Amino acid sequence: MTNSPDLSRITILVPGPLNAHAAKRIDKTFEMIRMDSADPAGITPELAGKVRGIAAFSGINAAFMRALPKLEIVASFGVGYDSVDAAHAGKSDIMVTNTPDVLTEEVADTALGLLINTVREFPRAETYLREGRWAKEGPYRLTPGTLRGRKAGILGMGRIGQAIARRLEAFGLSVAYHNRRPVAGLAYDYHPTPVALAGAVDTLISVLPGGASTAKAVNAEVLAALGPTGVFVNIGRGSTVDEDALAAALRDGTIFAAGLDVFADEPNVPQALIDVPNASLLPHVGSASVHTRNAMADLVVDNLESWFGRGEPVTAVPETAHVKAKG
Repeated sequence: MTNSPDLSRITILVPGPLNAHAAKRIDKTFEMIRMDSADPAGITPELAGKVRGIAAFSGINAAFMRALPKLEIVASFGVGYDSVDAAHAGKSDIMVTNTPDVLTEEVADTALGLLINTVREFPRAETYLREGRWAKEGPYRLTPGTLRGRKAGILGMGRIGQAIARRLEAFGLSVAYHNRRPVAGLAYDYHPTPVALAGAVDTLISVLPGGASTAKAVNAEVLAALGPTGVFVNIGRGSTVDEDALAAALRDGTIFAAGLDVFADEPNVPQALIDVPNASLLPHVGSASVHTRNAMADLVVDNLESWFGRGEPVTAVPETAHVKAKG
């Protein structure tokens, strides 16, 4: 029987901000060292000689990994990990983990809430009440938009996409989707391109991940195919949308409305999107409840403990699934 490793002797680096629950657990179990950002210039010879793990909410690039020759694992906070150079990590025998599943239902809830806000104008109606206009001017206007009779399309039918689809069905909407390939066992109609999907529906919800392959996947052509009654919701990544084209489509009536929780250059939201009245905007709150963020934090630390304690992660990303612990 082998002895369990002493995790308190293992150094975990936390560059930049990290969920407080995750940081507390890491500090209790490992030797935790914090630095302001993931800047290779900040790596001292001492850090280079002992850091074996990273827990990060922000991006980790190849240069930062190369500056840490003893690095074995990057535990990334979030289901999306496009800000981590997982391809380089896989080639360098560095494990990368993310936090899937635990945020699926929360993000799906947000997607439906954002869709309803967008179509029925509930935030604007609440502002109308708070400003005293209900008493002074009478009832808020009848909303021109409704979910009734709508046909929904989902871009990206992974875990979150399927959770959104289940909710849409419960609301009485039909569901179709586009993915890199059809998903086995799903009865929903599959469309081979985003344009084809947009042309078949009037409510398009994007759950696409970030990265070069999806950059500006929702462009002017997709929005034109969605049409003047179309509603677009983005709960995935801001980089997947041509924001200039979207703002223009909202201004000129190419589509009816949009609901956005994510943006290309967060926290900077294009003024053109702020200025249009038919956009409902949220500050990237898809998974932002205490319950869900703590569950994500626990999975970050569980991955570190499992890697160094048992030699395998809980949730490896595909690019590094082949990486073995150094023992």
